Amino acid sequence: MFATFLVGLREGLEAALVVSILVAYLVKSDQRRYLPHVWIGAAAAVLISIGAGAALNYGSAYLSLAGQERFEAITSLLAVAFVTWMIFWMRVAARKIGGDLRDRLTGAIAIGPIAVTAIAFLAVIREGLETALILYAMIDFAENPAASLGAAGGGIAAAAAIGVGLYHGAVRVNLTRFFTWTGALLILVAAGMLKYAVHDFQEAGDLPGLNTIAFDISATLTPGTWYAELLTGMFNLTAAPTMLECAAWAAYVVPVLVLFLLPRRQSRPQSASRSEPAPAEIQ
Repeated sequence: MFATFLVGLREGLEAALVVSILVAYLVKSDQRRYLPHVWIGAAAAVLISIGAGAALNYGSAYLSLAGQERFEAITSLLAVAFVTWMIFWMRVAARKIGGDLRDRLTGAIAIGPIAVTAIAFLAVIREGLETALILYAMIDFAENPAASLGAAGGGIAAAAAIGVGLYHGAVRVNLTRFFTWTGALLILVAAGMLKYAVHDFQEAGDLPGLNTIAFDISATLTPGTWYAELLTGMFNLTAAPTMLECAAWAAYVVPVLVLFLLPRRQSRPQSASRSEPAPAEIQ
């Protein structure tokens, strides 16, 4: 549940920040008449994302057992790719996302209301489709899918509340630190999804080594205990993983985590007139 809550919070906050930037720009530039178009675009993106999640869930039910294993493995791999891309993209683009969105919105206003709606839709749909795919891959191996889905909804609701608070100045969040810590945790979550994908391919017969166990900690990782549920749900830690699962987990988590935590190279200081706002600012 904590893992899906984290995904909902992280993706929801990114979407909330995007919408807040668009709304704040329209308000400050005295273009309030376009606010309904922003909300229409954002709402359409949310509805389509929910529909995409439902299609993934119900569409896989018509596959054979081996087909379901392969489908779940492929969606897990896609989710890993999206998580990895998301955390590195936000790490690089956080300081210029506000300026980019305002430039696009200025051009959209010159075209008309439909263009403004499209800007809001495209800005939110990316986060929504990512969330749908990642949550499908995570909830698929959850012991209590309903609770995991509810936790994700709670994360999205919390993100919306934080976004409103940031917009009104009632909440101060160091977004750089927030995205760094959540990014590191999501790398571990993604490693668990990759491990799950390998196991699914092994069960489908596409990869060898299903019975080659790396270690067995069943006596320590007792099913039903709070710590077992936490480790299983958060990192997909299983009591008796295969050698190939462990190799895939290590091959992903070590280089990706190291690259993510490496200090970023500082760019040349720009003049005050051209500098971008910090990620925690909404202008």
